[in-house]
Amino acid sequence: MEYSGNPDRGLFGATLGFFVGFASVALFGATASKFNEVMQLSPVMIGVLVAIPSLSGSLLRIPFGAWVDVVGGRKPFLVLLWLSVAGMAGLLGVTHFLYPEKLNAAMLPLVLTLGFLCGCGIATFSVGISQVSYWFSQKRQGTALGIYAGLGNLAPGIFSLILPFAITGLGLSGAYLAWLIFLLIGTVLYHIFGLNAPYFQFRAQGASPEKAHALAREAGQEIFPKGNSLQSLAMAGRNPKTWMLVLIYFTTFGGYIALTAWFPTYWKSYYMTTPVMAGMLTAMFSLLASLIRVGGGSISDRLGGVRTLEFALIGLLIGALVLVFASSYALSITGALIMGIGMGISNAAVFKLMPQYVPNAVGGASGWIGGLGAFGGFLVPPVLGIMVRNLGSPGYATGFVLFVILGAVSLALTYVLSRRSEAHA
Repeated sequence: MEYSGNPDRGLFGATLGFFVGFASVALFGATASKFNEVMQLSPVMIGVLVAIPSLSGSLLRIPFGAWVDVVGGRKPFLVLLWLSVAGMAGLLGVTHFLYPEKLNAAMLPLVLTLGFLCGCGIATFSVGISQVSYWFSQKRQGTALGIYAGLGNLAPGIFSLILPFAITGLGLSGAYLAWLIFLLIGTVLYHIFGLNAPYFQFRAQGASPEKAHALAREAGQEIFPKGNSLQSLAMAGRNPKTWMLVLIYFTTFGGYIALTAWFPTYWKSYYMTTPVMAGMLTAMFSLLASLIRVGGGSISDRLGGVRTLEFALIGLLIGALVLVFASSYALSITGALIMGIGMGISNAAVFKLMPQYVPNAVGGASGWIGGLGAFGGFLVPPVLGIMVRNLGSPGYATGFVLFVILGAVSLALTYVLSRRSEAHA
């Protein structure tokens, strides 16, 4: 029996798929304000509308991440990408046939449903994490996962820069058509380049689990699944460290998703910037957090995941405090960028630790951590909207107290992880 590809090919395919899947969400968040102009939603419902892709993008990570332990990453990846294509095609229909005259508040369930489907592209994250983890040795996983997540996460930042110009030049429906074509091309490219790790290729060729395990180990694979999807989720769920990483990732990646969706509203409404400037500032935050994640993986390989987390979370806390008390536009930008650095490095460190702490259920752990952690992207924007509703304009700054609290809790959990690791050693 033979297998195709190598770790670098596996990393390239997974990164490509995640980048493409994440792209559709950037368009939906940026155009939510266009929908609101004709639907006249409350601040809380605007928060729900902006965050709805994060709901599917987080919750679906759990079953699809665990599914990787059974069939490998290729099939789950393709299912999620095609669901995202369906959502994008539906939104193209809404913008072409209903916007603006026929689109009203009664259409909100339809728009939310299509946004939910678009969010399936975000759910590819946990699939790719598992796919890459199975390809690489443990000593290289931090760097590989940092590259995967960092480059894949570039999509929101890049498209935040492009979107204002695309919507102005192409119109709303034209922008959705362009993004649909991009998503279709990307899905086809993943079909060509995406490859499972050797174990899953041997299993697909008919090898027994024992034979596939032996052949894959000869090929250099170091970690292997045990059991089916439910067993993988159960094994990961019984490990207390899984839940500590879930809560930390809720703060760092869930917070990153939430702020990528919330910052356009924050800059436009609090500092009265133009849509183009709001998009550029959001892109600065998103791109910095993504690119620094690549370096964060390498740092985690050298310093260890726990030590890296400690430093990064302190940075996140400092950035959040700056945003709470900022008295100027420049100071707020500084706080946002500091938060981006802290979040990006923290995200890399979490997934450096995951294969170490839960080596026999990587898919299940990736599902729990990626899914429930990313759920912060759905929960946080409505909370920030409530702060604005209750406090008025000052609520935009006060809302960042939420990140101060989450950052402090995450730092405390990191300390517990370090103590447990020392005790285990």
